[in-house]
Amino acid sequence: MDTILGPLYDVVSWIIVQFHSFYSLIFDRNSGWAWGLSIVSLVVLIRICLIPLFVKQIKATRNMQALQPKMKAIQERYKSDKQRQSEEMMKLYKETGTNPLSSCLPILAQSPFFIALYQVLNHIANNKTVGVIDQSLLDSARNAHIFGAPLSVKFMDSASKVESLGASLTDVRVVTITMIVLMSASQFFTQRQLMTKNVDLSVKTPFMQQQKMLMYVFPIMFAVFGINFPVGVLVYWLTTNVWTLGQQMFVIRRNPTPGSVAFQARQERLRAKGKLKEEPAEVAAKEAAETARANRQQPKRQTKSQRTTAGGHGHSKASAQSDSTAKVTKTDQQTQQSAAEKKGSQGGKPAGGSASGSRNTKSGQRKGQQRPKHPSKK
Repeated sequence: MDTILGPLYDVVSWIIVQFHSFYSLIFDRNSGWAWGLSIVSLVVLIRICLIPLFVKQIKATRNMQALQPKMKAIQERYKSDKQRQSEEMMKLYKETGTNPLSSCLPILAQSPFFIALYQVLNHIANNKTVGVIDQSLLDSARNAHIFGAPLSVKFMDSASKVESLGASLTDVRVVTITMIVLMSASQFFTQRQLMTKNVDLSVKTPFMQQQKMLMYVFPIMFAVFGINFPVGVLVYWLTTNVWTLGQQMFVIRRNPTPGSVAFQARQERLRAKGKLKEEPAEVAAKEAAETARANRQQPKRQTKSQRTTAGGHGHSKASAQSDSTAKVTKTDQQTQQSAAEKKGSQGGKPAGGSASGSRNTKSGQRKGQQRPKHPSKK
């Protein structure tokens, strides 16, 4: 590995030495501040160079979230044909211009520098020159302490090795555990910020479950592997995690995923500043909804006795209304009967008198001229 990454060792060590020369003008050249800030500056320089890849990562992650429903449909449709499933997936990526590996580009690009820094610090711990770090710089780096812990020691190092560098095992373990906890916490909050603020909550996809799982897996991985990292590497990794958290916070605030909580918050900010242009129909619909919500009256809560009393009043009211209706109906019937009798008394009647008309009316026979009787019955 030293042969393959040898040129990268030279680059990393040269950058650290240049920053160390600058910070030596402010701090003691053998102090942990001079060497620690040199490592922090190395991280900042690398992350600035990786900003374009980080932007691609954000866009790729957003595209992958949007494609999850279509990907799931393809998997269900070609469940028994894995080759056709892969072909359709590649076709979908090509049509949408999405690269699944884009979300991993910043990590992949940063990994060689991480390995190179690890090997440089490992050489310093083993009292070996590396890259442009000669013996004088090697002795200065070995004697540099951060909060009482040498940059080149690990959590699992023996007490004799730690004491040879002028430190105590307790100080080393307290510093390393603190850095590991901070490193894991920063990774957790970075992933949690992505899940809670920059995910479209209207679409439930397996990608969300995957990200939720990584939110808990990554901190555990950092805690496990962190005990084998030198203090200088922990400084590097903690710095890059904090940088990622702040950079992601800035990107989410300025360019959030549509449908996410951060997107709604940004819309509200723009609306408050008058910079958000909305359609008149949308504004009218929103105002109508707010007016209806304001005018809606919630029913008052009543006790059991109040409900019983209200029920009794309602029953009495219904009975009174029924009696009133019955009286009105009876009065109408009497009025109609009187009108019929009056009409019958005023109309023309045939010979035979009113008694015959009355009998005809009562028997239900048809009024008017009657049929003559048969001669035999006279």
